[in-house]
This record gives sequence, C-alpha cells and structure tokens, in this order.
Amino acid sequence: MVCALGAAVCFGTATVLQAMAARAAAGGSGGDAALLLRAVRQWRYLAGLGLDGLGFVFQIAALRSVPIYAVGAALAASLAVTAVVAARLLKVRLSRTEWAAVGVVCAGLAMLGLAAGTEGEESGPPALPWVMLGAAAGVLLLGLAGRRLPGRGRALALGLGAGFGFGVVEVAVRLIDSLDPAELLTDPALYALLLGGGAAFLLLTTALQRGSVTTATAGMVIGETIGPALVGVVWLGDRTREGLGWLAVLGFAVAVAGALALARFGEAPEAAPPAGSAPEPAPEPPVRPSSP
Repeated sequence: MVCALGAAVCFGTATVLQAMAARAAAGGSGGDAALLLRAVRQWRYLAGLGLDGLGFVFQIAALRSVPIYAVGAALAASLAVTAVVAARLLKVRLSRTEWAAVGVVCAGLAMLGLAAGTEGEESGPPALPWVMLGAAAGVLLLGLAGRRLPGRGRALALGLGAGFGFGVVEVAVRLIDSLDPAELLTDPALYALLLGGGAAFLLLTTALQRGSVTTATAGMVIGETIGPALVGVVWLGDRTREGLGWLAVLGFAVAVAGALALARFGEAPEAAPPAGSAPEPAPEPPVRPSSP
C-alpha cells in the first residue's frame, strides 16, 4: 500500500509541476507545438516526467503486492495530491467542499489500508490475457466512436475509454508471470499493457483538449477503478482481511467518491491573464499517465 500511495504522490505532484512549466512557456509566440517545446526545456516539466516514471515503477510494485482494488483507489487519490500541491504552489484557492473531499479521500484510503489483504495468487482463466488484449483494442474503437459525440457526451466517452485503458494496464501487470524475454515477447498481456496504456493516454489527451475536464476526469476515475477491481476479486483471488470485507467496500467507495469530487484537478488550473490582456492558451498536461 505504501507503493500505491507513493505512486499517487508522484503522479499528483507531476501534474502540478508540468502545469507550472506550461504557464511559464505561455508568454512566447507560436502554436501549441512551440509552446510544448518551450515547456519541455524547463526543469519543472522534466522533473514532472521523472516523477511520472517513478510513479509508474511504484504502481507496478504495488500491483504485484496488494489487491488491484486498493491500487486503483490510491491512484485515483492522485487528484487529491494535485489539489493540495496546486493550493501550495499555484496559489489555487480550494473551497471548503474541496478540502472536505481531500479529507474524504484520505479517510477512504485509511479504511482500505486497514482492510486490504495480500495480492491474490490466482492467475485467472487462460483466456484472460487475450481478453485484456481485446479490451485494449476496444478502447481504441471506443475512442473513434466517442470523438463523434457532442459536448459532454464526447468528454465522458473518451474519459471512460481512457479509464478502461488504464484499467487494462493494471490487470495486465498482474498477468505477466515471467520477465524472461522469450516468454515475455509471446505473452499477450504485455501487448495488452502497451496498447491499453497508449490508447488511454491518447484518449485522455483528446478528451481534455476537446471537452469538459471535469467530465473527462470523472469518467476516467470510474473506468480505471471499478472494472479492474472486479477482475481482481472475481478472477485473480484478491481478498480482504478476515471479516473486513465491508470496510474495504466502504473505503473503496469513499475514496472514489472523494476523487470524483476533485475531478476538476484532472487538469491543473490555467493561470489568470494580466489585466487588460487577452489570455493565451497554454498546453496543460493531462492527468498523470499511469502507463507507458
């Protein structure tokens, strides 16, 4: 559970650092590509990328040691980290409701920490890696269909698709049994991980650029927590401590609900433009990429 929380801290902090770099790069000329190139040259953006990489390492370690439902809820809690760090570094004013949501997330994670058992030892049905690969391909198809929807429907569909893709990554990490190159390169779980992660990042980036940040992030939180948690419990043997199943369910629901209340922090807030000047859009980074 410590590794899962470490991943949440890394992902949440990385989002704010990358947003600060994007703000600093917004003063020059050129389109989004030029702005992104200026942002990449800044140490905050590079530090954010480093934290994303470290967070992914923590995520893999967590998925190999604790149930998927606990890891998923902890990763959703990265939004609470982003909110707190943004309040400190970006001077974002959090409402009482949002501070309460941060407390709710922490309470839910505490309950999960008390109730979560060890990682399940079951490998699931033999077809499960292929099912995950098919699900990753389905994420791409969902993205193509979702882009044709209007407004909030598009943001929700793309956000859900991104969540499903990140969920595929969570399950695929558990399904990879061997790191021997000969076995790894023939394991469909590896390709499910790569395809699901890449599709998820693409869909989430598109959703944040073309729709409501709050709606897209809420869809992502739902997609990456509920489905993988069910797969872990039903097929991979994830369990809770004896007699604490009710506490795990309650903690999971509370943590996810708190994260949904903080969904606007799926993208760091934009800087306020100087008085009398027109705002220039900056390429804000999406919520943490939880996979390659």
